[in-house]
Amino acid sequence: MVTIYDIAKKANVSPMTVSRVINNSPSISEKTRKKVEEIIQELDYIPNKQARSLISKETKLVSLVISDISNPFFTNLARGAEDKALQAGYQLLLGNTDEQTDKESRYIDLLLSTKVDGVLIAPTGDPSLANLRKLAKRRVPFVFVDRYVDGIAADLVMGDNAETTRKLVAHLVEQGHRRITLINGPDTVSNARERRLAFTDALTLNGLEMSPELLIETHFRQDNFSDIVRTLINLSPSGRPTAILAANNFIGVNTLRALREMNLRVPEDIAVACFDDPEPIPDYNPFLTVAAQPAYDMGYMGMQMLIERIEGTAPSSNRKVVLPSQLIVRKSTMRS
Repeated sequence: MVTIYDIAKKANVSPMTVSRVINNSPSISEKTRKKVEEIIQELDYIPNKQARSLISKETKLVSLVISDISNPFFTNLARGAEDKALQAGYQLLLGNTDEQTDKESRYIDLLLSTKVDGVLIAPTGDPSLANLRKLAKRRVPFVFVDRYVDGIAADLVMGDNAETTRKLVAHLVEQGHRRITLINGPDTVSNARERRLAFTDALTLNGLEMSPELLIETHFRQDNFSDIVRTLINLSPSGRPTAILAANNFIGVNTLRALREMNLRVPEDIAVACFDDPEPIPDYNPFLTVAAQPAYDMGYMGMQMLIERIEGTAPSSNRKVVLPSQLIVRKSTMRS
């Protein structure tokens, strides 16, 4: 095994000089630094990546921090990010926050100690501001994917929440629905906020009234939505919704399950549509009308933008890429 003493001997310098070169000490002349670094590379000293990064100033490690890896949307997004990272010669570290800001904070601290070159992140929401400021303070490049946080300037790749919501509402209106519920994520998450605003705008454009009881705020995680659905169904006949718009695939599928438990037929008794296309589920797919977002492309493009930031090839101004969704109409909204 090559040691620091072997490097010093071949370079005709002291072991202390080699150590200072490795630790990027400013007291070493450029001529000596270059000579020692060439010998380090020649002898393939320090195969440990973190130690080697002291010389190259890069670890070739990037991280993807997402909110729920069990969600097929984020699974596909992660695949796109990984494919691009490997293609560019980087290794990917994955962090799953479970929509918890404190867990996100622990991941950020870990990534800073690991000295990753950059982070592609879907923040848990507005409370992520402090975590993102940690990255900015340490000058670690990061790019937003799917979500962003106001007050933090960074590149962003996301779905078109406004246009997608309008598409879904317009489709339900075309099917004759006038009482439409949105079951949404928390308003502290940027994409949930955008979907809520677009939903109310779409109702107004279609001449429909926005009833507060038909705007439900919950979360984006896998859960049982029976209580929420039961509350909606138990509204007065004139106030009960005839269609439910779910703000993600977990909400959509679990809404279908809750309706089945209540012996309500979809779409005969109530229609259901949602953001994102869930993985095939027995008895449900292909069944659910969805607006499928290009999750793989979001991950791939987000990682590409991050690597450009890391390697200094990105423009000085921040970029925003908004990708369209595809409306896929299936039985869950089609009236006979």
